[in-house]
Amino acid sequence: MLFAILLPGISMIFRGHVLKGILCGILHITLIGWIPAAIWAVASYREDLAEKRHRETLEFLARQQR
Repeated sequence: MLFAILLPGISMIFRGHVLKGILCGILHITLIGWIPAAIWAVASYREDLAEKRHRETLEFLARQQR
């Protein structure tokens, strides 16, 4: 998560969000835009974690029903 705060655009690109990462990187270039870019990257990171947990829960429930 520290990586998402320090380099928000690159962290989004590494997680597979290329276009969002480029836009976030452009926003990060300005000092004023760095704070919203960092918040956006952290929110995106947490959303990816939530989606992963959701998929794992669905897989677990599907295995339990068999």
